[in-house]
Amino acid sequence: MNFSISPRAIELRKGHCLLIGVVQNESLQNNVITLPQKVKSAINAAVFGANFKGEVGKSVVLHAVPEIQGSSIVLFGLGGRSELSKKTFIAATNHAIDCARNLNISRAYFAIPDLKIPDIPKPWQARKLSLAASLKSYQFHIFQKEKFGRSRASDRKIVFSMLGNTDTLEAKNLVIGNAIGDGCNLARDLGNLPPNICTPAYLANVATEMGQTFNFQTRVLDERQMEKLKMNALLAVSKGSAQPAKFIEMIYRGAPRKRSPIVIIGKGVTFDTGGISIKPSSNMDEMKYDMSGAGSVLGTLLTISKLKLPINVVGLIPAVENMPGSEATRPGDIVETKSGLTVEILNTDAEGRLILCDAITYAEKFNPSVVIDIATLTGACVVALGKVATGLFSNDDKLSAELVEAGEKSWDRVWQMPIWDDYQQQLKSNFADLANIGGREAGSVTAACFLSKFATKFSWAHLDIAGTAWNSGSNKGSTGRPVPLLSEFILRRCGL
Repeated sequence: MNFSISPRAIELRKGHCLLIGVVQNESLQNNVITLPQKVKSAINAAVFGANFKGEVGKSVVLHAVPEIQGSSIVLFGLGGRSELSKKTFIAATNHAIDCARNLNISRAYFAIPDLKIPDIPKPWQARKLSLAASLKSYQFHIFQKEKFGRSRASDRKIVFSMLGNTDTLEAKNLVIGNAIGDGCNLARDLGNLPPNICTPAYLANVATEMGQTFNFQTRVLDERQMEKLKMNALLAVSKGSAQPAKFIEMIYRGAPRKRSPIVIIGKGVTFDTGGISIKPSSNMDEMKYDMSGAGSVLGTLLTISKLKLPINVVGLIPAVENMPGSEATRPGDIVETKSGLTVEILNTDAEGRLILCDAITYAEKFNPSVVIDIATLTGACVVALGKVATGLFSNDDKLSAELVEAGEKSWDRVWQMPIWDDYQQQLKSNFADLANIGGREAGSVTAACFLSKFATKFSWAHLDIAGTAWNSGSNKGSTGRPVPLLSEFILRRCGL
């Protein structure tokens, strides 16, 4: 789907569609867009018609409007003025984009009135509208030959008119929203790929190609190099697989070298059987999404590269496959991590924290301003927060507040959870410095507590995306989260 920006005056032609946001029970604003008076009269008649009042999730299509034969006008509800919010705006625009996709049109214009609501200013509307259009245009049909051919042939053009004077700030936010959408869609592609294709080596190749395209430094370590760096916890996870582990390092420099980077670390388990502690077979196919943290790091690097943000960011991806092969790590094995701490592996299905702990220690070399790891880490987080919020754990309250605020603005929300010392007791081992599981209670918390042991030298946050990285059931597929959250966090650090 292509994007461009239109001034107030537009020319509707055959096959075009104009989508206009309508506040419930309010007539069309005079400054909404330059249209003939007969057209405005027809629109206002529809606004006050019996079947359309401007409610969120409701719309009406006008086909036989005077002076614009061959074009369509879609009025979509923004809800009542008193209930206008980020949530209702996003729901309304998503509905409008669905309406546009269902019409046989070649070009769609969006027209959103100036709502004059501080919580949802026009630049924010522009960013969310272009992001929503990008996400709604996503299709994953590459293994369905008939659908793939049809989807490639149906490229449509979206033109945005923000109504009133479209200033440079709104135009910039349209570009930002589209770039975040591109990052999300890359993460979705990687998550939706089957695990026989999206292997650790595949992720490494994607990172290398991105580095070449956008001129950032990429380095891929093999298992021998990881052995020299004493990444024994990471390597313990990959031992049972025929797919060799890869450690991916990406360095994006948009600011002077002396400025400390943000380091983002993504869990890259391209398929997780649970190892010797094997998972139940039901829904095990969804364990291809266990690399969603890695996908979000790649997606975020794509977004900031497209926007050429003036900041330094390092992306790290420990990429492995967790299989129960003859050389697989056993419950009861003890490994020495890169940090020097020893870990008794009581459950090989608690593997994400093992690859992340070595990556967190590796991050020390960059003297980071902050380190954020992203992982589909625990089913316990799904039980606690469901599919709505990502679990947030941090050793820095200021960093936590930044991420919470970025989540609210991006509507990719997080909920802060504790990592109190009280929980560390559950990780005690009789034979090593700590165990890799802490028992049934507070599973997401003890997993974060484990990681915190390796993040003592910098501000650190852990995002548990086990509930938010993908959808199950008939709507199965990667969501691309938390690319919007991470992108928003970095944009705010850039003052954007």
